[in-house]
Amino acid sequence: MPDREQAATPLDLDDLDRKLIAALQIDGRTPFSVLAQDLGVSASSVRYRVQRLQDSGLFQIVGIANPLNIGFDRLALIGIRCAAGTGPDVCEALSALPETSYVVLTSGSFDVMVEVVCRDIDHYTELMFGTLQKIPGVVQTESFFVLKAHKLAYGWGVGDSR
Repeated sequence: MPDREQAATPLDLDDLDRKLIAALQIDGRTPFSVLAQDLGVSASSVRYRVQRLQDSGLFQIVGIANPLNIGFDRLALIGIRCAAGTGPDVCEALSALPETSYVVLTSGSFDVMVEVVCRDIDHYTELMFGTLQKIPGVVQTESFFVLKAHKLAYGWGVGDSR
């Protein structure tokens, strides 16, 4: 994989790249031949573009499951207050945990917001007290349990021309 300096930026995307990403966000299993026909380009162009987007680190194709529907009973958002200057290090440590699906450095009441997915309350308790709260720099946590997910979407309007 190329280093970060060579990775594509949103400014590198042209109209075809945006349309490919938009189509694959709807159905990541769409055959290149179908995408090519829909977009009026060759299948080899689609294959090349998708590979370039993946190699750049700008885009990946993954299967997404609703964790609440496949046996993970505890989905929570956790707000974390950090010791001064430790937010980026806390984010790095959290990102390495298999239970985290979303880790962001934020402004406002919390320095970091993290989404965690756990099998059950015992798993969540161990994660909180045995791991997360022991990360250097973590000062305080506040949990928000997800009771029902009304929308889990991973498409972000890249199909819109700017």
